[in-house]
Amino acid sequence: MDAAASSTPFSSLIRTASHAQHTEAENSTFMSDMLGGRLGIAAYRRYTEQLWFVYRALESFSTALSADPVAGPFIRPELARAPELARDLAHLGGPEWRSSLTPLPATAAYVARIEECARDWPAGYVAHHYTRYLGDLSGGQVIRGTAEKTWGFARKGDGVRFYVFEDIANPAAFKRHYRELLDALPVDDLEKQRVVDECKRAFRLNTAVFQELGREFSLSA
Repeated sequence: MDAAASSTPFSSLIRTASHAQHTEAENSTFMSDMLGGRLGIAAYRRYTEQLWFVYRALESFSTALSADPVAGPFIRPELARAPELARDLAHLGGPEWRSSLTPLPATAAYVARIEECARDWPAGYVAHHYTRYLGDLSGGQVIRGTAEKTWGFARKGDGVRFYVFEDIANPAAFKRHYRELLDALPVDDLEKQRVVDECKRAFRLNTAVFQELGREFSLSA
């Protein structure tokens, strides 16, 4: 990183540097069609299934990484989403929802990268953690509102529990604290650049999942 970059708060740097990849992900055809109410509940269920694989991977390493000096400060129980995803999927698919659960190839690749970082590179794990959880607390709320309106879920009820952080009373304050943790990440500038690159990779992996979902639920098919 150059001098100007190193003087910029890391939370600002990582957000700015990954903006293009973030925009590509959120403007994917699948996401645009789903948020536009043009897809049925089967597409929402399939999307939620893919999220379950991603968050199971992220959270299966929570205990192992909780004492890590780099990743540990980000491991917060109030963020855990896998149990809420299980509730949503039971609502969407019934008690046997796990029996038909399959990851898309892009999801499997995404999960493999999360697991690789969690095992071997805690700072890389932070990039994936940031990409997912801060997004859930922000743009994810738009998806919740759309799902409630389009498919008739009760407000903040089963079907959209994933987007409801009941143990975070003040999301804005929580996000500020999260960004402060990013700013204090105990790594050097070279490692921070690697984290930025991994954040971009995380968005690309997410976009690949959207692309596969888009092919599965194409309106032009």
